[in-house]
Amino acid sequence: MKSAPDETTLVPSAHPMIPALYRVRRTRRETYDTFTVELDPPHGSRGFAFAPGQLNMLYAFGVGEIPISISGSPERPKPLIHTIRNVGAVSRALSLLKHGDVVGVRGPFGSSWPVEEGVGRDVVIVAGGIGLAPLRPALYAILARRKDFQRVSLLYGARTPEDLLYVKELEHWRGRLDLSVLVTVDRAMGDWRGAVGVVTTLIPRSAFDPSTALAMVCGPEIMMRFTILELQKRGLENDQIYISMERNMKCAVGFCGHCQLGPTFVCKDGPVFRYDRIRQFSELREV
Repeated sequence: MKSAPDETTLVPSAHPMIPALYRVRRTRRETYDTFTVELDPPHGSRGFAFAPGQLNMLYAFGVGEIPISISGSPERPKPLIHTIRNVGAVSRALSLLKHGDVVGVRGPFGSSWPVEEGVGRDVVIVAGGIGLAPLRPALYAILARRKDFQRVSLLYGARTPEDLLYVKELEHWRGRLDLSVLVTVDRAMGDWRGAVGVVTTLIPRSAFDPSTALAMVCGPEIMMRFTILELQKRGLENDQIYISMERNMKCAVGFCGHCQLGPTFVCKDGPVFRYDRIRQFSELREV
C-alpha cells in the first residue's frame, strides 16, 4: 500500500468523484472474515452527517474502491464506522490498515431506512449475516428516540455462532426491556444454546401488528426473498417492507451503470427501496 500523504494534504473533497482522505483510528476483528474500521475525518473537519442506510465508497490506495454501508450511529458521525467482509482485493487491503493509515472516502450516497415512517408504529428489523451492519444505524436512530415508536423487534440470523456480528452489543440489546431481540444460527457449534434455524423461523415468534408494522430487511438476496414471503404471510403489504439492494457499484453517482436495476440505479435511487417499488425488478434473475 502506498505511504500516507502528509497531514497538510488531508483536506475534505468538494467533488463526489474525488475522495476525502480519512485516517484510521482503529480496526477490530468481528468474525474470522469480517472487521470494523473506524476513520477520523480530515484534520479540522467534523466529518459529515449521514442517514441510516447510506453508504460510502472506500478507496484503498493502489488497489481500488468498494461500496460499504455506514454502520455507526447517525448521532455520532465521528469516527466514521464501517463493518466490512474480507472477500476481495480491496477489502483485503482495507483489512490490513493500521492506526494512522489513510483511506479515501467518497459519500455519503444513496437513500436511507424509513425511520421517520416508523414513528408511532411497530418496527421489525430483519438481518441476515453482515446485513446487520447496514441496519445498525437505523436501530441506533430508533433507540435514541425509543418513545416515538411502538414495539421494536430485531430478528438476526447467521450461519454459525462464529458468524454473529457485534456479539457484546447483541447481549446489551437483549437486556433491554423496550427491545425484542431474537437470534438464530443455521448450524449450532460449540456451546451454542440458542435457536437453530434460518432467520425466517423467527418471524412467527415476533410480536407486531401486521396492519401497521414497518419492516426493514437486509441480507443475502435469497434470505431477503424468503423473509419477504414470511412477512407477507404475517399480513404485511409490500409497501410496508423496505429492503437494501446493494450491488457491485463502481462510481456511486450513476455514471458507469454497473448497479443498474431495470430503470433505476441502486447508487442513486437506493440502496434502500420500498419493496412494492422494486419488486418486479428484484425478482428478475437477468437484471
